[in-house]
Amino acid sequence: MNIAILAAEVAPWSKTGGLGDVCGALPGALAALGHRVITVSPRYKAYADAVDTGVRAYIHLYGQTHEVRYFHAPDPASAAVAHGGATAGRCHHLFVDHPSFHRGGIYGDSHGSYGDNLFRFALLTRAGIEACTRVPLFDGEPLGEDVVFHANDWHTALVPLYLDALYRPAGRFRRAGTVLGIHNAGHQGAFAAHQFAGLDVSSRWWPNTDFSGQLNLLKTGVVLADRIVAVSPTYAREVCGELGFGLGHLFGARGRDLLGIVNGVGEEWNPETDKHLAAQFSADDLSGKLVCKRALQRELGLPERDVPVLALIARLDPQKGVDLLMQALPWLMQHDVQLVMLGSGSAALEQQMREMEWAYRDKARGWVGYNEALAHRIEAGADMFLMPSRFEPCGLNQIYSLRYGTVPIVHATGGLADTVETLNPSQDRGTGWAFRSFTADAFIDAMSWALLTWWRFPAEWRAMQQRGMRQDWTWERSARAYERVYAEAAGRRS
Repeated sequence: MNIAILAAEVAPWSKTGGLGDVCGALPGALAALGHRVITVSPRYKAYADAVDTGVRAYIHLYGQTHEVRYFHAPDPASAAVAHGGATAGRCHHLFVDHPSFHRGGIYGDSHGSYGDNLFRFALLTRAGIEACTRVPLFDGEPLGEDVVFHANDWHTALVPLYLDALYRPAGRFRRAGTVLGIHNAGHQGAFAAHQFAGLDVSSRWWPNTDFSGQLNLLKTGVVLADRIVAVSPTYAREVCGELGFGLGHLFGARGRDLLGIVNGVGEEWNPETDKHLAAQFSADDLSGKLVCKRALQRELGLPERDVPVLALIARLDPQKGVDLLMQALPWLMQHDVQLVMLGSGSAALEQQMREMEWAYRDKARGWVGYNEALAHRIEAGADMFLMPSRFEPCGLNQIYSLRYGTVPIVHATGGLADTVETLNPSQDRGTGWAFRSFTADAFIDAMSWALLTWWRFPAEWRAMQQRGMRQDWTWERSARAYERVYAEAAGRRS
C-alpha cells in the first residue's frame, strides 16, 4: 500500500509526547512490511539531515495564496533496505516549510496557544495531500493518488474534509482511504465560528462544529474518516463516554469503524542492547539487573541496600496521578523501600518532590527535569514502576518497564489496563498490578501486594518479571494491526 502519515510531530525532529513517538516509529515498521510510506510534518527549524527538494506548492487559505516548500529526510530505519540510492527507500519524511512554522514552540509559547493555529495546521493538511502527487521520492515518482491517509489528532483531522470538499469533486484522490488516529481526545482543535471562512471550503460543510457552536476539527475527522484508531482498545471504549470530552456520542455512533491499537516501543528500549546501562540483561539472565540497581543507587546517592526500589517517571501534572502518590507517600515511607522520581511540570508538584527528598534523605530522590539516559537507568535499576494516571490513552513507560523486568503498578485505565495484568499466582498469570478505583487506598493496596510478593515470594516475582519481558511490544506487532485498518479504509473507497 501507499501510506501518507500527516502529523504535527514526528520524532526525532519534533516531539512533545506520544504523538511524535508513534509517527516517528510506525512508518519504518510499515516500510519493513513492504509498504511505501511518507510522513508529512512542519519544518519548525532547520533540520541538519533534511534537504530542500526544490518542490513548491501554492495553497489558497484565508483569502490568500501561500507558497510552501518541501524538505526531505530518508527514514533511518528503512535506509538499510533501500535500493538504488537515498531516494529509493520505502519510507521518507517530508517537512513543510512556511514562515508560520518558524517559532519557538510547536503549538504555543508561555503566553498560550498561537492565535493562527487553525491556519498553520490547515496549511499542513493541504500541503500533505499535495505532497502525494508532487514530491518524487520513489524511483523518481511521487507516492500517487491511490493512497491511504493517516491523519493524527485535530491538527490534521481536516484531511477527509478536504478530500471530500475539494479533491474528489475535481476527480482527484477518489480511491484514497482515510484513517484518523486519536492520541488524546481532550485536545479537539476548537476555534471561533468565523474562522471557518478561511478554510476555503463550501459553507455546506459548516455543520461540523461542536456542541457549543465552535468550529471543531477533531469532530470533523470523527464524522468523515473511513476508520478511527485510538491508541489502545480500552481507550477506544473510553472515548465513547466521558473521555470523549463532549464527543463521546459521536465516537459511539462510529463504533463499527472505531478500534484501538496499542503503541509499540523501539529497540532503543531493549535491556539486552541498551547503551545507557551499567550492564545488559535479559529474561533468561537477570543478573545484570542487580548491577544496574546498585549503579542507580550510587548515582543518586542512595544507600546500596537490597530493598525494593520504586520509580516514577512522568510529566508532573494532575493527569499523571502524581498527587495520588504524594497522598500515599507517608504510608510508603514507613516501609523499608527507596523511591526515585524523575519529571517536571506543575510548580507545586515539583516543590513537593524537592520536599520529599529533604524529608526522606536516605529513602527518596526527586530529579526535577528530564534526562533521557537517566530514564533508561531508572527503568533498568528499579524493581517496581508506579503509573497511577487518572487517564492514559496508551502510555509507554509501563511497556518499557515490562521489557526491563521492572514490575508496573498502574491505574487500570486506557492502555495501562490493556498492557498490565494483575498477578494471579494460582494460574501463573500476571505481569504487575492494575488497581481500578482512583483512590489513594486502592493505590496503597496494590503497592502492598507488590511489596509482599517482592519480600516473601522471590520465585513468583522472578517469574512475573520474565513473563513481562517475553511479551511482544515491538512496532512490528502494532504495524501489522495498522496494516489491516489501512486495507479496510482503502477497500471502503474501492
